[in-house]
Amino acid sequence: MNETLISRTLPVLALRGMCVFPMMTTHFDVERPKSVKAIDEAMHGDQQILLIAQRDVQKNDPGFSGLCAMGTVATIKQVLKLPGDVVRVLVEGNYRAVVASAAQTAPYLRALVDEVAERSYNPSLPKVEALVREALELFSDFIDLAPHGLQEMLSQALGSTDPAYVSDFIAQHASFHYMEKQKALEQLHPVKRLEMVIHMLAKELDVLQLQSELQEKVQENVNRGQRDYYLREQLHVIHEQLGDEDEEDEPEQYRLRIAALGLPQETEEKLLKEVSRMAKQPAGSSEASLLRNYLDTCLDLPWNETTKERLDLRAARRILDEDHYGLEQVKTRIMEMLAVKKLAPDMPGPILCLVGPPGVGKTSVAISIARCLNRNLARISLGGVHDEADIRGHRKTYIGAMPGRIISGVLQAKTRNPLLLLDEIDKMGSDYRGDPSAALLEVLDSEQNTAFRDHYLEVPFDLSDCMFITTANTTETIPRALLDRMEVIELGSYTDEEKLRIAKGHLLPKQMKKHGITRGRLRLTDGAIREIITCYTRESGVRNLERELARVCRKTAVELVAPDAPGKVTVTGSNLETYLGIRKYLPDKMPERDPVGLVTGLAWTSVGGETLEVEVNVVDGTGKLELTGNLGDVMKESAGCALSYIRSRTAQYGIDPEFYKKKDIHVHFPEGAIPKDGPSAGITICTAMVSALTGATVRRDIAMTGEISIRGRVLPIGGLKEKTMAALRHGIKMVVIPQDNAKDLEEIDQNVRKALNFITVSHADSVIEAALDFTDVPQLPKALDLTQSDAIPAPRGKRKAGIRQ
Repeated sequence: MNETLISRTLPVLALRGMCVFPMMTTHFDVERPKSVKAIDEAMHGDQQILLIAQRDVQKNDPGFSGLCAMGTVATIKQVLKLPGDVVRVLVEGNYRAVVASAAQTAPYLRALVDEVAERSYNPSLPKVEALVREALELFSDFIDLAPHGLQEMLSQALGSTDPAYVSDFIAQHASFHYMEKQKALEQLHPVKRLEMVIHMLAKELDVLQLQSELQEKVQENVNRGQRDYYLREQLHVIHEQLGDEDEEDEPEQYRLRIAALGLPQETEEKLLKEVSRMAKQPAGSSEASLLRNYLDTCLDLPWNETTKERLDLRAARRILDEDHYGLEQVKTRIMEMLAVKKLAPDMPGPILCLVGPPGVGKTSVAISIARCLNRNLARISLGGVHDEADIRGHRKTYIGAMPGRIISGVLQAKTRNPLLLLDEIDKMGSDYRGDPSAALLEVLDSEQNTAFRDHYLEVPFDLSDCMFITTANTTETIPRALLDRMEVIELGSYTDEEKLRIAKGHLLPKQMKKHGITRGRLRLTDGAIREIITCYTRESGVRNLERELARVCRKTAVELVAPDAPGKVTVTGSNLETYLGIRKYLPDKMPERDPVGLVTGLAWTSVGGETLEVEVNVVDGTGKLELTGNLGDVMKESAGCALSYIRSRTAQYGIDPEFYKKKDIHVHFPEGAIPKDGPSAGITICTAMVSALTGATVRRDIAMTGEISIRGRVLPIGGLKEKTMAALRHGIKMVVIPQDNAKDLEEIDQNVRKALNFITVSHADSVIEAALDFTDVPQLPKALDLTQSDAIPAPRGKRKAGIRQ
């Protein structure tokens, strides 16, 4: 039996579809006249009212028989009148109560109300605490899934451990059915009520999770379907308004285009099959768009279009000479190709690889070749490419698929016999997506590229009429199999005289025209241009030289538009700093006297030749060999070979045989931040070590390059042309080179050969004899006996081995 605490007569308000719990604050709207009058009556009294749910929400006047068994006595906190005779009421529940007897039914409900007490329980039981925790955890999950924000309410519930409060709080704010809430309200035992609420909350969570998943799926399908539908309808209306041709005629138009091209049988059958597939697809579907793009790409290819090749050797030579100074090897090769084309028109075009430092004109000479041959040009940059699909394309089934760069280049050129320039072929990479250089093997093979299959096209395309020219800074990073398919033509560094002629004949007129300066208003003397070459640029090509000439033109433009502008500006070596600032590079000064332990070597880099000084210092110690200057393994091994050779020659050079035990040798290459490697500094290291160990001076006007073996043999090196140019730029008079490189002197510029004295050597003894002066060295044998070691044959030549060019 319920224990009655308070009995009093109060207005009664029937709630439609909701319940109010004790200690809970909520608000609702009141519109029925009886309910509004009950609110008014309560406000005229102590603001107490019984709120009780009606069983049938459809009834407008339920009466006492239509109300639930239990309700809540609440205090009216606020009443707000809204438009349309609607009243919004804010209430706070006080205690549970039942209707003891009806007092009146009109003009509003009024009854004798009895308070109902809750059942007692033991709050210290672990079960109670466990139920509270479980309820709060489930309520937290419910808040995460609930459509309306209840995050702030969670903190209110977390602050209580009372099962009665927690159960009422959750029941009030959870989205249970109002009759489920009524059952929780009528349960007077707090622990049982909490168990009931937990059960309802778990069931509600399952429903919310399923509802959320269904909504996501439905929304995704609706968005996709509705979007496609609306777009297709809009597109259809647009076509109707514009009077476009009927889409049903589109497949027939493709068939007519295919028939007009006269394609090979395999290609024609494949394209007609794709047209039939497209005709079966719904209008505007993604599959139809994919097939349409594929057909457009295939039909846009220049299957039959060609440009007539210019085979006039005189006109081609004139065009090449207009665009570039020098580069005789390249020009001669193009003339040979044209001559062969005249005699054998069906012979496939060559595949050339232009190799040289940056700025020497590799890309621009390829553009000139296309102009002199009257071929359309397509430039394909391969720098940084590391995906095979960039060359062969992607399968058309992939989203965003497109042809590879080769077919895209042919599409860009719009002819089947273009000149395809594959730029920076040495800078390709490879990773898990494939090796693009391997894909190029078929492209650059004239025996295989007659039926090149791009992954996107899936039909063969003949590339044999294309002329391929590739460019690279070095051949070291090009795979051997790919390099074997190309004819390598090396473009070396320009000499200062060549740079002068290029600047006068090409670069300066180009920059003057670009800056709007007529020929008569700016004059650069030869001395000024030479100063720019030597003191403001230090490069193998002419790229920085052109930038400096552009700076001069800009400064001149400022003078020419000034109010007191001169009629003509003359730039000489004496006033050059006014235009370009202080000199960046000063001419290398020769030491006042021959040094000891300091030798000038020659090095090759991807940007041309450079001089490389080697310093050796010998101090008392325990025989350590220290190598500094950011050296690679090969260069460190060269130092070891040089030291081994010197130990075998201590008697000939008057060196203490025990020096490797008593002396520490420090070999240093200046500019330590720059990595250095390679074997060509071997004889330079050896010469510097001998000089430091004996005290013999080194000729200050000599430079050398060559690999050394442990038995003193001087082995051949590469990059001789660039190295000798670097020697000339730095004021060197004599250069020591390996005897096996004597044949390479024919490729060196005539100006360099005239300015330098070349000494060819086959053994390190000849290098020592040519470079070192033992005049002031004590205890040195009167003559170097090079035959004392039976293991090392005497070199054939000494001083007279040098050849002056």
